[in-house]
Amino acid sequence: MKKEIMDIFFKGYFNKIDNATKLANHNELIISSELITKTNQNGGKVIIVGNGGSASIASHVSIDFTKAANIRAITFNESSLITCFANDYGYQYWVENALEFYAEKNDIVILISSSGESDNILNGANKVKELGLPLITFSGFSADNRLRKTGDINFWVDSESYNLIEIVHQTWILSIVDFIIYKDL
Repeated sequence: MKKEIMDIFFKGYFNKIDNATKLANHNELIISSELITKTNQNGGKVIIVGNGGSASIASHVSIDFTKAANIRAITFNESSLITCFANDYGYQYWVENALEFYAEKNDIVILISSSGESDNILNGANKVKELGLPLITFSGFSADNRLRKTGDINFWVDSESYNLIEIVHQTWILSIVDFIIYKDL
C-alpha cells in the first residue's frame, strides 16, 4: 500500500475521532459528574455495564472511579456471574437480574452499547427505571436507537464504526472521572 494512501487513511481516521469527541455535550458531562458525586456522597455506588468492547470500557472506568476519584464503582465482567445468570435467566436478561441482585437505592447506573440495541442492556435499562435509579447511557449507530431513549442523560456518537464509537465513549466517560478529580483538587 502506498504511503500516501496510508497517510490519508490515518489522517481521516483520527479526524473522525477528534470531531466525534468534540461533540460531547459539556453541560451533560457536568450534570453526569454531579449525579455521580452526589451518589457517592449519599453512600451509593456507580454500576457500569456493557458488552464486548463496552464491557472492557466499563471495567477500566469502574477502576478509575474507585481508585483515582475515590468513588465506589462496580461492573459485571466476571465470567462466572455472566454465564450463571445467562444460563438461569437467558442471555437477554442477565443484566436485569444482576442489577436486581446488586443495585441499591442510592446507586447510579451507566449502560454502554455501541448499537444501542442490545437486548440485555435494554432489559437492564428497564430494570434501572423500575428500581427508580438514575441512568446514564452511551450509544452510537442510529440516532433513534432504543437505549438512547431510556436514560436520564444519553450520550450518543454519530457513527456506525464500533471502534470509533468505543474510543469516543471511553474518552467521554474518562473525562467525567477526570473532571470529578479536578473539581476535588
